[in-house]
Amino acid sequence: MPTPEPQRPGFVLPLLLLAGFRTLIDDLHAELARQGHAELRPLHGFVLQAVGADGTTASELGNRLGVSKQAAGKTVDRLVALGYLERADDSRDARRKLVRLTPRGLDGLRRSAVVFDELRQRWTETLGADRVASIEDDLRAVTPANWFRLDIPGWFSG
Repeated sequence: MPTPEPQRPGFVLPLLLLAGFRTLIDDLHAELARQGHAELRPLHGFVLQAVGADGTTASELGNRLGVSKQAAGKTVDRLVALGYLERADDSRDARRKLVRLTPRGLDGLRRSAVVFDELRQRWTETLGADRVASIEDDLRAVTPANWFRLDIPGWFSG
């Protein structure tokens, strides 16, 4: 008589997904540190993405991240001090201050993209290309169409 498969409680799935995410992010930041970006933290990646190529205001940044303007401003202050962001006058509206990526911020984003490709390749070497593609396809099947959301920081803290 075959041994029955152990029960798989529902709470294990989100914990394993989170552990996979955490593994990728920890590996990313270890490599970014080796490449000269030791001060970047996981939250910073969301912020740099939310600022975008055209820049944004602190209020809009807070909306994009799902956090208060004050919380966004505090993170912007930190990233300005680290050289990843800058504040500048908005040429279209003198009342507004824009938050923009600096060359260092752009470098951090570019390096992150390359490292993520390398990490995905590492997963394919461990699990096989077909399995990694299947995981991605399966996750797309069970997640909303707008799966890339920058409001994770606010969602976690709210």
